[in-house]
Amino acid sequence: MSRIGVAPIEVPGGVQVDIGRDEIKVSGSRGELTVPVGGGVSVKEEDGTLSVERESEEPEHRAMHGLTRSLLQNAVTGVSDGFTRTLVIAGVGYRAQLSGQDLTLQVGFSHPVSITPREGIQFEVPQPTTVIVRGIDKQRVGQTAAEIRGVRPPEPYKGKGIRYDDEQIRRKVGKAG
Repeated sequence: MSRIGVAPIEVPGGVQVDIGRDEIKVSGSRGELTVPVGGGVSVKEEDGTLSVERESEEPEHRAMHGLTRSLLQNAVTGVSDGFTRTLVIAGVGYRAQLSGQDLTLQVGFSHPVSITPREGIQFEVPQPTTVIVRGIDKQRVGQTAAEIRGVRPPEPYKGKGIRYDDEQIRRKVGKAG
């Protein structure tokens, strides 16, 4: 039995869940998300909790069991609390700033790099060396943060670049001599 799939999902107050045949709409104070429901899996709502059940022990149904539950949990969390990902910029002269909705990065290139947010994503720059990516869709927040990090990934010798705030950079020793 799937350990993730059998865990119930608590639906907080203010979150509406509409269970359809092939998809589930989750709406809350921050917005609305749609979660597809795979074959062989059914979702039931009882007393403010959602439970995901599968039809059989086939490998496809077992795989969809845990996946559907995780996607539902992320949607419920996203519309109620939202997701954030924080990036830290390290390097002399490296900085970020907002230009309207767009994020402009100065990270050692001859030109500034501008990043336009996807739908449902907001950028915050509380300091010139810190970027916060916010949104209700966990996948979009993570993908956008990965694209920002990909502009100038951290390098192992001096640690310059853009990294996640909880990321540890494995430093290398320079050349001996």
